[in-house]
Amino acid sequence: MGEEDSIYTQDGTVDYRGDPAVRTKTGTWKACPFILGNEFCERLAYYGMSSNLVLYFKNHLNQHSATASKNANNWSGTCYITPLIGAFLADAYLGRYRTIAAFSIVYVIGMTLLTLSASVPGLKPTCVAKDDCHATAAQSAVCFVALYLIALGTGGIKPCVSSYGADQFDDADETEKKHKSSFFNWFYLSINVGALIASSVLVWVQENVSWGWGFGIPAMAMAIAVVSFFSGTRLYRNQKPGGSPFTRICQVVVASFRKYEVKVPENKALYETTDNESAVVGSRKLDHTDDFRFFDKAAVELESDQMLKGSVNPWKLCTVTQVEELKAIIRLLPVWATGIVFAAVYSQMGTLFVLQGDKMDAHIGPNFEIPAASLSIFDTLSVIFWVPVYDRIIVPMARKYTGHPNGITQLQRMGIGLFISIIAMLSAAILELVRLREVRRHNYYELDHMPMSIFWQVPQYFLIGCAEVFTFIGQLEFFYEQAPDAMRSLGSALSLTTVALGNYLSSLLVTIVTKFSTKDGSPGWIPDNLNYGHIHYFFFLLVILSVKNLIAYLFIAKWYKYKRPLGTLR
Repeated sequence: MGEEDSIYTQDGTVDYRGDPAVRTKTGTWKACPFILGNEFCERLAYYGMSSNLVLYFKNHLNQHSATASKNANNWSGTCYITPLIGAFLADAYLGRYRTIAAFSIVYVIGMTLLTLSASVPGLKPTCVAKDDCHATAAQSAVCFVALYLIALGTGGIKPCVSSYGADQFDDADETEKKHKSSFFNWFYLSINVGALIASSVLVWVQENVSWGWGFGIPAMAMAIAVVSFFSGTRLYRNQKPGGSPFTRICQVVVASFRKYEVKVPENKALYETTDNESAVVGSRKLDHTDDFRFFDKAAVELESDQMLKGSVNPWKLCTVTQVEELKAIIRLLPVWATGIVFAAVYSQMGTLFVLQGDKMDAHIGPNFEIPAASLSIFDTLSVIFWVPVYDRIIVPMARKYTGHPNGITQLQRMGIGLFISIIAMLSAAILELVRLREVRRHNYYELDHMPMSIFWQVPQYFLIGCAEVFTFIGQLEFFYEQAPDAMRSLGSALSLTTVALGNYLSSLLVTIVTKFSTKDGSPGWIPDNLNYGHIHYFFFLLVILSVKNLIAYLFIAKWYKYKRPLGTLR
């Protein structure tokens, strides 16, 4: 076999399209255990530190409730913004395999530094009692440097792992294509199995053993994630990076404005390569669509577009596929925007739900006390319950009635999740109304933990988990499928940024309501002692925003046009 036909790339991975004979030896479910194992360990590491982070900020870095909540939201939001960096590098230059490998190293460095900041004398905060600690500015700085290194590391992993797993299934093979839809369900399940261990065992370790071990165990889990990923190297299928997607998008925009006076012909074909393959590496050709016709001007061929030796100037003339790539991204943006409010609802599990539970009775029997952050275990159990139910029961039943291969469309799936999230926030608001009524009735204002079981929070966590299965998994699959082939990491990153902006939105709302609700000496909606607060007002605010968001989503989903790929990947 000649060098140009080698099935192995420079980093040892398999380019199965170089030799179709190896197609049966690579990809599909054979490669997925290593990818799912990587995601399980990485999410165990992530949730192992993030689930209880708001209480670490409050009790060990000595931050106020509102400040701790904002800092946790801002960090979590950054973890979902940095995927834009990783996605760009993966799609444009490095490919998904190398991007995951490189950023995993940054992630491990960040986890190690965070562990040191919580365990080494001089770096860790000084404590006079269990939850009475004081951190210097330098100690807080080390903690935040570690956290934002982790945020950078996750930026190269999150947008690529789900897409990389989906790459192991060939769209040209109907059997493999059907398995791809199942992969997203089981991928999300692996996330939540990791989260289950994190929110139960690791949160308990942080509360009852030490934060050094509480952060150290996730650091070890991340090291195992790296080993798991590299173990499957020879089984992976890899798609070549297609060059900068932003350059191609800019070329279409520039070419369109250069030809703003040109009329798009009704009968004459627009410019496209004559080959069966797309001019964009790693992408299939896309069929022309009639919306956003202004950008079609970029594919109208003029004599002035030609350069020397018959080549064309890409800043004057673009292919139909290139134009349709831009249109596909534009169509995704309204759907993407409706995910932000849902993500704001989801972010409450790591902030206000925890602070709410921290004021309730957390005892199981006379001697064991469950940490408030561990209630997120019921969100995870909900996901673990609903994923197989959805994949094995709901989809086959729906398929019989709709004839759709996935039972229901991805847009329908996401809409159901948005509706369930409204019920979840109503549940949280009603619980807080009941809790405050008991506080007033029995004068529990100064109690650290009122005699009302924390397990009354279970319904709101369980409903959020159910909503996740519909909305977040639907988003993963939708943005992977509808993004142009050479921009799939970018599509996954785009879906993740809804989580980031949801966290930022929640942080902004907390800032606004704190400013306006604390005037004239009032304790406000979210005081340090929630027994004097009104966080149910905040939950009702999210209900109102979610209802308006769902109405907007229904109009957007009705308008949306699915992309139409032609041929096979290059």
